[in-house]
Amino acid sequence: MKLPSSSATDLNKKNMEHMVSMKDFSVEEMDRMMELMSYLKEARQDNAIPQLFKGKSVAMIFEAGSTRTRVSFEVAATLLGGHALFLSPKDIHLGGKESIDDTSRVLSRMCDIIMARTNSPETLDGLLKMSTVPVINGLDTRFHPTQMLADLFTIKEHITDGRALSDLTLAFMGDATDVCRSLMLTCAKYGMGFKQIGPKKYHMEQAWIDLAEAFCAESGGHIEITDDVDQIRDCDVVYGDSFYWVTQTDEKAERLAAFMPDYVITEELMAKAKPGAMLLHCLPANDQEEITRGALESEYSVAFDEAENRLTAQMAILVYFTHKHTHLPSADVVKKHEAKIGDFLKTL
Repeated sequence: MKLPSSSATDLNKKNMEHMVSMKDFSVEEMDRMMELMSYLKEARQDNAIPQLFKGKSVAMIFEAGSTRTRVSFEVAATLLGGHALFLSPKDIHLGGKESIDDTSRVLSRMCDIIMARTNSPETLDGLLKMSTVPVINGLDTRFHPTQMLADLFTIKEHITDGRALSDLTLAFMGDATDVCRSLMLTCAKYGMGFKQIGPKKYHMEQAWIDLAEAFCAESGGHIEITDDVDQIRDCDVVYGDSFYWVTQTDEKAERLAAFMPDYVITEELMAKAKPGAMLLHCLPANDQEEITRGALESEYSVAFDEAENRLTAQMAILVYFTHKHTHLPSADVVKKHEAKIGDFLKTL
């Protein structure tokens, strides 16, 4: 016999949303998320953040290491009145002694939201399969949606001349990473121009380009994949990322030889972009590899504003994906349980 869960989160709810990739959301939905970000950021500046995650917990699964993702989600939960649990492979039996399916089911019974930063799509997909609470992709090998939300918000914050996102072109310097893929698809949704600039060997896979171009057909955006560094000249935003990731250290020498020095973001390279172009980097930055310290610290760099907005994004995500299904008790219900439990404690 199945018994009802005691969780205050409505399990097996209808219309539950997960956050796997920004490509799954409409422009209107993404705009609403960013509007919520703006309200929460204003509240943080006034030290008056509403306790919209009070009594809730987020399970944070980390197969891969992290600075910004871990800290931003943990601080976001705290600022909103909730709690975050850091769960590494050493802490839980994920996919080892316990199946991913069962881990997902158990966490769903105890927590209100699951965030997972995984080394493979299979882990994330397994969590999605059985979860009865929203699952947030904190990064897998395909997508990085929480980074995208922070990036879009940061770009909008720094547009001071009234242009819309659809008026901009973004150049991504480097490899076809999860960030590159996510940016391409998100820009295509918004009708922005997107360019991946890097060696041909490391260009984006055609299947993803085809999907982005399908989005562009509806939005009016445009995609260009090129090895020509001079194509940065009409770009309003330049974006940097590592030329290799922790799982690619055996390829480090080969990759650096392919990308350096032509595709390194330097102050000289930034001078070739549009006047007033801004510089983003998802961090961590490898000095003198994909970016120079001079460029990163320049007046046109918004990389650390972007990093801070990871916190703004995570606050919005925790609220956006849980607020519809929260059961807020009436004062009478609270008093009823206080009295019942209080009467029992008197007997002990």
